[in-house]
Amino acid sequence: MPGTWATSPSGQALGIDFHIDPAGPHGLRRGLTDALREAVRGGRLAPGTRLPSSRTLAGDLGIARNTVADAYADLVAEGWLTARQGSGTRVAERSVRAPRPAPVHRAVSGPVHDLNPGSPDLASFPRAEWLKAARRALAAAPNDALGYGDPRGRPELRAALAGYLARARGVHADAERIVICAGFAHGLMLLADVLRTRGAKDVAVDSYGLPPHWNILTRSGLRTRPLPFDELGADVGELSELSGRAGAVLLTPAHQFPLGDPLHPDRRSAVVDWARRTGGLVLEDDYDGEFRYDRQPVGALQGLDPDRVVHLGTASKSLAPGLRIGWMVLPAALVPEVVAAKGSSDWSCGALDQLTLAEFLNSGAYDRHLRAARLRYRRRRDQLVSALAERAPAVRVTGIAAGLHAVLRLPVGTERSVVRAAAWQGLGVTGLSTYRHPDTTSTPLDALVVGYGTPADHAWTSALDALCRVLP
Repeated sequence: MPGTWATSPSGQALGIDFHIDPAGPHGLRRGLTDALREAVRGGRLAPGTRLPSSRTLAGDLGIARNTVADAYADLVAEGWLTARQGSGTRVAERSVRAPRPAPVHRAVSGPVHDLNPGSPDLASFPRAEWLKAARRALAAAPNDALGYGDPRGRPELRAALAGYLARARGVHADAERIVICAGFAHGLMLLADVLRTRGAKDVAVDSYGLPPHWNILTRSGLRTRPLPFDELGADVGELSELSGRAGAVLLTPAHQFPLGDPLHPDRRSAVVDWARRTGGLVLEDDYDGEFRYDRQPVGALQGLDPDRVVHLGTASKSLAPGLRIGWMVLPAALVPEVVAAKGSSDWSCGALDQLTLAEFLNSGAYDRHLRAARLRYRRRRDQLVSALAERAPAVRVTGIAAGLHAVLRLPVGTERSVVRAAAWQGLGVTGLSTYRHPDTTSTPLDALVVGYGTPADHAWTSALDALCRVLP
């Protein structure tokens, strides 16, 4: 039976693959002639394309050579093909109807000035250094790195992270307890599955946080229960009321998102004591642990009890969210359950990007990038504080000792009008109410959460001017 896939294994006659079906109601010769003519007419075979010899195409399609030769001759006579000694058979140079392009769906245009929190300055991604690390990593990569791999992630990256996190964040970890994931959300999804399998019902969370994280827990069948907060951070004393129901508590203890304050040392100790007493887990989101400005870095909570705290980190703020690389440092007893939830192979994180990040860490390029980024972001923060003090004195700035965002406290009742005015001016900012848990009973705060890391350097000054214009 004739085939439909024409190829040239040697690459000498055709050099391309194309699909063609010579079947038709009027025989193979007519069917092949019609199919080739339509391929040329429709633009699938471009002018100048060299076709395979009649012998090669006949062999590919499983039909007689004379059938192909006759079809070619018919199309040469019609002017669709040309045949010259030494040049072979080619598609004639003539106007053809190009395939109709697919409709382009334009993305919804974003704000002129983007001060939404959650992203670093993507223009500052260290492309040259990353490319060098990628070349070195690929050259040194073992062949098995290109296979499906360990679901925990590449051992090179897990070893590099174990050393870096111990040195920079005070995390107690070894490579066997680290699982690589595709960002924080992926890690939280895996942990939520494990908690639900263990029989957990509730997860305690901050009163203000990221709704997408709460939604991940809810979709896994867990209920999120907000903790009261005050000037010391989340009131973890309320966890005692959840004993027997709360399998875990999700916190951002080093730099609370979005309010910006660290969890008080007494409460850090108290939440670990709760986990030890009840068998619960503390899920530590260390989303921007590298960026500290006016005080000593707050070490990872995991250092207080590696058997009760899950440390989650990511390259999203330090490098770029598009890398989709995060990590979990797990209690030893939890590793098999998380690996089982992730699956039998590491399908979620590209091995080459993992190897590149490992090389980036080991070579010192990561530390150099972070030092430069800290200086740049601190300069922007200082410019923000100075501009607001001069041009918007009614606004109080908080949460600025660390991170890539600031909280701008507004006069009572003005948050909604300021956000609306910002939108009219093409300024992307987020009201604090966006991050308020729906079950929170505390008095709402009027504020903006302003991400000063997002704009590129050349756009920062104009973005700051636009912000000052909309503030009361």
